[in-house]
Amino acid sequence: MARKNLLSGLMETNEEGQGASNAPAYPMRGASKSMIRSVSELARQADAYLEGEQVVDLDPEMIDGSFVADRLSEDQEHHQELLEAIRENGQNSPILVRPHPEREGRYMIVFGHRRVRVAKELGRKVRAVVKAIDDKAHVIAQGQENSARANLSFIEKAAFAKRLEDLGYTRDIICSALASNEAAVSKMITTVTRVPEDIIKAIGPAPAIGRERWVELSLLVPRRLEMAGSVAATPEFSQLDSNARFEALHAALAAGSKPARKAVTKSADTAWLPQDKKVSVRLKKAGKTATLAIGAADGPRFAEWISSNLSSLYEAFRKSEKTEQEH
Repeated sequence: MARKNLLSGLMETNEEGQGASNAPAYPMRGASKSMIRSVSELARQADAYLEGEQVVDLDPEMIDGSFVADRLSEDQEHHQELLEAIRENGQNSPILVRPHPEREGRYMIVFGHRRVRVAKELGRKVRAVVKAIDDKAHVIAQGQENSARANLSFIEKAAFAKRLEDLGYTRDIICSALASNEAAVSKMITTVTRVPEDIIKAIGPAPAIGRERWVELSLLVPRRLEMAGSVAATPEFSQLDSNARFEALHAALAAGSKPARKAVTKSADTAWLPQDKKVSVRLKKAGKTATLAIGAADGPRFAEWISSNLSSLYEAFRKSEKTEQEH
């Protein structure tokens, strides 16, 4: 019996001339009104790419990455968690690869880059489904899998959209790959067009930073491009985590964009991070008011500790002021 064509949902019809489902997974008509899908629907489609297909064991050294990148950097903490899980329990879910279009005898990853990296580090073969698909089906499958499971940040999705456009793909295909409508994809591409690639890479994925904050930064960077490059090149900047790097650059550019007469009376936001990065502190001052935002893993407990020690902290503050005045 012939195996089910798992990627038939990416085409308009199957071999019998009928749609692969009641609602095709790859609609190319209309104003992208059917492009927005729920995460559960995307996950179902991602599973369908592998369902019923033969799973084989491949040498990870014979597998190359996708021709279009979808991540700005590797999350080392999540990578370590995945490595330990596969070391202990094995690889539960296969990856999807295609025969390499240009290199005989090799394969190209459609999705599953992190599992291939783990297999290399563990010295194991990787469980995979091999499917002969074209570039268009490749980017849609890759985008849908990542939208459903990979928790890509806004800027990673935006950079992926821009790469697809640079490769010549139409907005309809990009919308389908990212499960977004045309307006959202347009804003993604506009944002990354305004911010140079080296600045985006210097900041990184910034998982806590959403669309509107990135749009704000994209309006600041072109007006303060030299300043942005200088801030991003400092050693202090590189030592911050990705979210804090975004905040530091945004604060610096926002301060630099204000009229000089206001610079004396209004301070920019400042950020602080200890070496272990388990607490992040952001200070925002406006006139006679100052606000501390405390986050990260130990942020809530650190805030409670500060609250319970306010008397001693205030006393230390007064003593420090007195010492400064005496000198």
